[in-house]
Amino acid sequence: MVQEFREFAVKSNVIDLAVGVIIGGAFGKIVDSVVRDLLIPLVGMVFGRLDFSNLFVTLGPVPERTPRTLTALQEAEVPVFAYGNFITVAVNFVILAFIIFIMIKQINRLKRETPTAPPPAVITSEEVLLLREIRDQLRR
Repeated sequence: MVQEFREFAVKSNVIDLAVGVIIGGAFGKIVDSVVRDLLIPLVGMVFGRLDFSNLFVTLGPVPERTPRTLTALQEAEVPVFAYGNFITVAVNFVILAFIIFIMIKQINRLKRETPTAPPPAVITSEEVLLLREIRDQLRR
């Protein structure tokens, strides 16, 4: 059983998958940063300095002297409907999916091989044809 597991774990497909997961995780963090730190502030500026991370609705009583920020309310264990975070994650997903689509499209374009013309037919000379004919007759 250990030998089977070792063979499974060392197969190139498993290693490729592990590398893909690691790179995908790092790439996801990059895209998350692009969305959270670059795009969401720009979109917020266009729509009147809107900060998506602080869009929420409180679903329970708020203790006195608790600031009305998402982080403070979550620390105070007040139930909140944080739809701003959902908007950020949804935008993050769309951008990540689009980037992956573009990458796969380019990889497929590179993989596509241009059809090569079949090798030209070898034209045999008349002498060779005659020699083949003589050879065939001698075999009989």
